[in-house]
Amino acid sequence: MTIAKKLQDYIDSEGVTYDTVAHHRTATSSQTAEAAHVPGNRLAKSVVVHHEMGYVLAVVPATHRVELSTLQDVMNRRLGLASEDEVSSLFSDCEVGAVPPIGSAYGVPVILDESLDRASDVYFEGGDHRTLVHMTGTNFRNLMKDAQVARFSHPSA
Repeated sequence: MTIAKKLQDYIDSEGVTYDTVAHHRTATSSQTAEAAHVPGNRLAKSVVVHHEMGYVLAVVPATHRVELSTLQDVMNRRLGLASEDEVSSLFSDCEVGAVPPIGSAYGVPVILDESLDRASDVYFEGGDHRTLVHMTGTNFRNLMKDAQVARFSHPSA
């Protein structure tokens, strides 16, 4: 089990307690939730989007999909999905597709879907496809204190 160094250093510097959950390698966040035996609505999934001024991390439950048009309205910007190369350069110590939602550790602003703002506990990728980080909802919200909170997702079919 490994947590990306920048992420671990940031969480530790904030004095937040957490534990990790190992699971077999998965390709999607819904598979991850199933493999780790955690509720999909408490697994925070990160989607990196770009706009003319830079990047933002859109964080939604694994059970949801980002509504890009709604997110564009909320942010009042034209948005697009970041390429794998862009994601790799922003999150250089993470595997592609295993981006943690704690944008503060990487200098990337976060917009958090309001459905995660009330969770009692939260799980998220630790930077690889085999380790989840788990913490209380209160600790997660403390790490997300600079995030904008809005509704911009809908449940996946």
